[in-house]
Amino acid sequence: KYLPRPGILSILNVCGMAAVWQQVLAVDARYEDPRGQGARGHRRSVSRGSYQLQAQMNRAVYDERPPGALVPTSVAEASRAMAGDTTLSENYAFAGMHHIFDQHVDSAVPRLQFANDDKHLLACCSLDGTLSIMTLSTTPPSVKVVLKGHAGPVTDFAWSLSNDIIVSTSKDGTLRIWNTEDGRCIREVRDPEASELLCCTFQPMNNNLTVVSRYMEYLCSVLQVGNTKHLLQVVNISTGKKVKGGSSKLTGRVLSMSFDAPGRILWAGDDRGSIFSFLFDMATGKLTKAKRLVVSEGSPICSISARSWISREARDPSLLINACVNKLLLYRVVDNEGTLQLKRSFPIKHASQPLHSIFCPLMSFRQGACVVTGSEDACVYFFDVERNTKAIVNKLQGHGGPVLDVSFNCDESLLASADSTGMVIIWRREQK
Repeated sequence: KYLPRPGILSILNVCGMAAVWQQVLAVDARYEDPRGQGARGHRRSVSRGSYQLQAQMNRAVYDERPPGALVPTSVAEASRAMAGDTTLSENYAFAGMHHIFDQHVDSAVPRLQFANDDKHLLACCSLDGTLSIMTLSTTPPSVKVVLKGHAGPVTDFAWSLSNDIIVSTSKDGTLRIWNTEDGRCIREVRDPEASELLCCTFQPMNNNLTVVSRYMEYLCSVLQVGNTKHLLQVVNISTGKKVKGGSSKLTGRVLSMSFDAPGRILWAGDDRGSIFSFLFDMATGKLTKAKRLVVSEGSPICSISARSWISREARDPSLLINACVNKLLLYRVVDNEGTLQLKRSFPIKHASQPLHSIFCPLMSFRQGACVVTGSEDACVYFFDVERNTKAIVNKLQGHGGPVLDVSFNCDESLLASADSTGMVIIWRREQK
C-alpha cells in the first residue's frame, strides 16, 4: 500500500504567511497531537479552539461596513505592507509571456494547476489522454515528465498536499495515482461499470480520501439498466476502495467540486445548473446531502472555487462559480450547511465551454480583492470584487481559443493559462 508522505496544510495558500497562520489556527494535527508526528499519510484534525477562534474573528467586523465588504483583521496593515502598498491594477500588471508550452497542441487542456505552495512546478491534463508536469525554474522552462496510461481524455486531476502524488480522472472510467517524481502510475482504480469519471478533489484534511464524480449509465444497486444516474463517490486511494456511506446521487453529471478549508463541507455542481452542498464526516468519510441551489436551469456548473475569508480580511467564506451564463458569479456561504447567497457577478463571455476561475492567493494582503477567470473570447480577465463599477483590473490576450483554466503560483509572480487548442501560456508579473 502506498501512502503519501505528510505535508503541512496551507489554508492561506501563501508561501510566507501560511506557516504563521497555521500556528494561529491550529489546523495541523501534528501540532495538536505529538503522537501523530511520525505517522504516515495526511490525516488532519481541527481543534475545537480553532473553530472558536474563527468564530471570534468572524464576529470582529465593522458594523458600518456594507454587507459583504472586506473587513480588515489585526494584521491587515502588516500584510498589505508585505505585498506592497500599490493598487490592484499595478499589482496585476504583467510584463508579457514568459513561456509557451505546446506539447498538447490540437487537444484541449481543460485543467492546469501549480503545485501547492510552489513557485515553479506546474501540471496540466489534456484530452489527448496524458498529463504533463512542467518545471519553470530551468532556462528555458521545460516538461519534467509526461504521465501516460489513460485510454481516454483526462478530465481532471489534483495534487496531494505534499505534491508527491497526483490523482487523475478520465473518460476511460479509471482513476489513476501518479508519482510526480518519475511519472510512474502507482495505482489504477477502475470503475466497476466503466463509467466516465469527470472530476476529482482531495479531502483537505485527509489526503488518503479522494472524492470522484461518476457518470453512471447502469446503476446496479437498483438493477435498472439504462437509467442515467450521476454519483459522487469517496475513494480511499491507499486501498483503492470506495468508502462506505461516501456516495450520493445528484440530478445531473457532476462537473465541478470544492471543499471548504476545514474539509467539512463539499460543494458539487452539475450540468443541469445546480450546486449541492454535502456535509462530510471526518471520521468515516460519509457524505450527507444538505442544500441545493439552482443557479440557472440547464446551465452547466463548470467550476467551483472555495475560499475561507474568515482568518484574513473578509467577513464571509465565499464561492467563485463559472456557470455558462455569461457571468462569473461570487457567492457568500451563509451557514454551516453550505447555503449560498449571491454577492456579485461579473460579465464574461461564457455560454458553453468548461471555463474555470480562481481566487488570487495574495488577494487579502492588499486594498481590494482580485479573482481571475478564463473566457470564451480567448482572454484572461482580472476582477476586483470590491469595485462597484469598472471591476476589470486587467485583461491578458494571446490565446488562440477559449481560455479554459488559470492558475497562479503561490507568490503570484507567475500565472498559467490553458486553452481549447492545447496551448499553455506562462505570464510573468511585472516586478515592482
